Amino acid sequence: MIDSPRVLLINPTITSHRHARFPLAVLSLAASLEGKYPTEIIDGNVDRNFIATALRAVGDGTVFAAGVTVMGGPQLRSAIAVSKAIREKAPGLPIIWGGAFPTVCPEATLNAPYVDYAVRSQGENTLLELLDTLAARRNEMMESICGLTWRLRGQVVHNKERKFSAASLNQMLPYDKLDNPRQYLTKTYLGRRTMGYQAALGCRFRCTFCGVASMFRGKMALPPAARLEQDLRYMQDRLGVDAIQFYDHNFFDREVDMVPLLEVLAKFQMPWWCFARSDALVNLSERSWTLVKKSRLRMAYIGAESPSDWLLHDIRKGTSRDQTLEAVEKCRSHGVIPELSFMLAPPQDPEGETEKTFEFIRLIKRVHPATEVMIYIYTPLPRRQDDKNPASARMAGELRDSAGRPVVFPRSADEWAEQQWVDYWCHQDAPWLTERLRRRIVDFTTVLGCRYPTIMDVRASAWGKSALRALASWRYRFQRYDDPWELRISRKLIRHWDPRVMSL
Repeated sequence: MIDSPRVLLINPTITSHRHARFPLAVLSLAASLEGKYPTEIIDGNVDRNFIATALRAVGDGTVFAAGVTVMGGPQLRSAIAVSKAIREKAPGLPIIWGGAFPTVCPEATLNAPYVDYAVRSQGENTLLELLDTLAARRNEMMESICGLTWRLRGQVVHNKERKFSAASLNQMLPYDKLDNPRQYLTKTYLGRRTMGYQAALGCRFRCTFCGVASMFRGKMALPPAARLEQDLRYMQDRLGVDAIQFYDHNFFDREVDMVPLLEVLAKFQMPWWCFARSDALVNLSERSWTLVKKSRLRMAYIGAESPSDWLLHDIRKGTSRDQTLEAVEKCRSHGVIPELSFMLAPPQDPEGETEKTFEFIRLIKRVHPATEVMIYIYTPLPRRQDDKNPASARMAGELRDSAGRPVVFPRSADEWAEQQWVDYWCHQDAPWLTERLRRRIVDFTTVLGCRYPTIMDVRASAWGKSALRALASWRYRFQRYDDPWELRISRKLIRHWDPRVMSL
């Protein structure tokens, strides 16, 4: 064993340098290993040669293990690339994957020769116990590490689940481990130096299409108000932060727990954005709405998903069509822009439900034209190996592609990295979509986005947005969505952003 084992924590490329935010996952891991294992963070979003950087790091023989955080979709490809390169450079170095992809697809993760261990769900304690076991060469202890998937004599083994922990909420992330933390602050609709930040952990709900449900299994914890205030003070005074994008999976949860956090935000009065549920906003008291206004909440991302209550029930959303409309009205009356996401084309009735959703979106635009709309395809997650729910088994068994054949999910990370499955993971396509419906959705999204250009696009000029609105007005009014070729050309000339890609 080397004298000072160093752990490499890698955030593979998932977005452009311009849109890079703090790599919160690896920062949280670094905090949990503080004082136990020296760490080096490599962020592929700001280091475009991050694979070469990783190879230089492992080349000197002082790296003890490489931990890679992995989302599905485009980040999976860069995670595979860096893992393969490390495996070739240092064949004996343990490569550990954690994050959303290995949590949802642990079997597929271990069906890759360049991954040795998969950490499911929260990774801080699992990673620490795994490193201790590797350092002590105590392989017989592997089975006792909760949340770990590994190989035993060539067979994939899934250890029991690790219990939810809120311990990480009590410590500040080590932002000083990053090269130039200010490069993660971005000009957005909210402010000139917007930071990405996560206050709470988890989510109480178990929506069938959401990876957060697999990660936290209905558990949630809020931070102490003092911790939030400490972090915001540091960001404001040391880094000059003037706006916040909260990555909490549902910032508004139980009102009694949220009020102390709203009081902290009201002290700072920095514009902010967050995820929210329609039922939580509808039930918020006027006193809390007063705090919301004082704190300068500018936009709330609400998972509306569908106008059909039967579908909302089936996907275990826990909200209703009427609550979506009421939440839009609540936001409008309190100066908050609602940003609604919709999941189109469920496998039960893809065409009918899609057209119904189009009409619902038009209704919402009549009620509150400033409402932002994000359109995705409904793509339920593959069943985990430990899912014993009969309803989940039934729904998975009923999935058919557009030709009526059973949908078979990939069995390895390499298969998940194929374009059709990257699109599936990103809610951009599904096997049951016909080419006609696929084009219909793209065309509607184009017309809607030009008729109502997103306020989040800080790059496109005011005249450019006005031109798009004028060009799209007749198509939107008469519902002539087919082949909006002139709008596609105009968007390119004006350099209009797709809000799904740019986020904030």
